[in-house]
Amino acid sequence: MKRIIYILFLIPTLLFSQEKKEWKPFEDFDKKFKKAIKFATFYGAFNGNNSIADIDRYSVNTGRLVTNTEETPFDYSLVLGVRKIARFGYENRQAVFYNGEEHSYADAATIGKVSGFEFLFEADYKRRFGNTFIDQQHFLRYVADKWIVKVEYMQQGFADIKYFEASQRYRHKFGRKFSLNAGIAQRISEPYGYNPLQEFILPNGSLHYTELALQEGYNIDFLPNGETNYLNPEGEVVATNSIIWEENIIPQVLSDYVREKKQEIPQQWNYSLVIGYDFYHYTKTFWLHSWLSVMPFHLETGEYSYYKFTDQQTWVDFGAGFILGYRFNKHLGVFMEGKYNKYWNRQWHDFSVGLNYVIF
Repeated sequence: MKRIIYILFLIPTLLFSQEKKEWKPFEDFDKKFKKAIKFATFYGAFNGNNSIADIDRYSVNTGRLVTNTEETPFDYSLVLGVRKIARFGYENRQAVFYNGEEHSYADAATIGKVSGFEFLFEADYKRRFGNTFIDQQHFLRYVADKWIVKVEYMQQGFADIKYFEASQRYRHKFGRKFSLNAGIAQRISEPYGYNPLQEFILPNGSLHYTELALQEGYNIDFLPNGETNYLNPEGEVVATNSIIWEENIIPQVLSDYVREKKQEIPQQWNYSLVIGYDFYHYTKTFWLHSWLSVMPFHLETGEYSYYKFTDQQTWVDFGAGFILGYRFNKHLGVFMEGKYNKYWNRQWHDFSVGLNYVIF
């Protein structure tokens, strides 16, 4: 109580004893902004290479050989980004310029090499094997001795995962290398686990696709001569037998229906408990960096919560990373690195294992 009284008396004394200074909000903002982006790198690049080789398909029509060539366009990526992330001791700067092809597992770590403010904003528009998709990773991170705040937007085209995440954690350090953290996380995503086709699945497990197609405006016309025409919602004949109907038309009907139903549902909020650890040790001959974030408990948030699709049972989401390197001598060294993520019913991961031998 005495300390509180002293503080209450001290505050007005300090306020009125200070010299009156002119407030310059734009000047203060300019200084803080320049400090925040100091040492940041803006980059943009267009990268390309050939894709898989063209494939020749052979068939016979009225006794004559027919050759069709499946051509795959070249692969490319268009990358735009800005980053301010301190490199760990084991990370080498491979090139003079950033081109977006750099791959750093450490970008996924909860805690960076240094305390303070770091960020990454990168968007990649890619074409691989004739398929185009978008990859994005944006995050803002602030690490202090006792707490961590991070906001992130992630989109992985190949893994079909997209979400926004924010977390606020308490951090407890054990020495200079190891720390534990715990807090809460908020995520926004599409309703993962929701299957719009579930209502059309019969008790025996088969799908009543004909009812779905009729509901979507398709029609079946039985002709007097015994033939059958299958018509799309515009009244055009799209199939004249059940084989074409089931193999070509129905898959598109199902795909369109699932996409439309998911677009009708708003983004879902997820509130979770998050706990984790970070460990970092580095010398010139041996380094080990690992991290883990686990979300074991979640709040049920609505009609399309992931709870609804897990039989009311909780589930565990997590992200982990591991980087190990060891130099036996000036010639031989081995390494192992990778990361693994599991959110809802989505998983994505990558890894690399190998050795280097230098001949002098």
